[in-house]
Amino acid sequence: MSLPRLIVLDTETTGLDPADDHRIIEIGCVEIVNRRLTGRTWHRYLNPDRRIDDGAIAVHGIRNEDLADQPRFPDIADEFLEFILGAELVIHNAPFDVGFLEHELKRMQHKRRRLDALCAISDSLKMARELHPGQRASLDALCRRYQVDNSSRELHGALLDARLLADVYLLMTGGQDSLLLDEAAQEAESDNGASPHAPLPDVVVPTAQASADELARHEALLQRIESESGAEAVWRRMAAAQPTG
Repeated sequence: MSLPRLIVLDTETTGLDPADDHRIIEIGCVEIVNRRLTGRTWHRYLNPDRRIDDGAIAVHGIRNEDLADQPRFPDIADEFLEFILGAELVIHNAPFDVGFLEHELKRMQHKRRRLDALCAISDSLKMARELHPGQRASLDALCRRYQVDNSSRELHGALLDARLLADVYLLMTGGQDSLLLDEAAQEAESDNGASPHAPLPDVVVPTAQASADELARHEALLQRIESESGAEAVWRRMAAAQPTG
């Protein structure tokens, strides 16, 4: 019996509240079928037709100038809905992203305005808090707990975060391996120093390589950021600092 098709989804936005007509500027989706990453992704930058809050820029680094030539949400809505139709969405802090997506659908008066009528929705933040009560449940904290490499996450990005969350979700829902990792993580976080760290199990974390098109989009975005700021983008400094051997 096949398992549900999962779509791990993340968005970036102009601000915090769709009630203030803040908009989506990036959507990233990663597909999982039968608990395996298929390599299929869906990713778009979007022109929000409004200014991005400075606080939001500090989080994701995306400026209005970077989005001037990108499509609007109505241009991609049907393609996006077709990609997620019938899947189970896995979203970290689902009410936030779902609220923005449904705001966009309502704003354009789309005939489909509720995502839960198209997909099951699972909140990985709620799941993490239930599995690890009293522990930090941010994506970065979960990457540390489950030993998912997030060294490239200097700033948020919808596709990058969806890929990291996909790895975390597979480990978090992986049964005994997750229990063993949890015990080791709790011991590592303990500050009493009473006992040595337990050895961690061998867990192969699935990874997905960026496509040539995604790399080209990323490079174009870096060049726009550098042109606007007059400084080298943090991503390049991070890449230069990575060991080559």
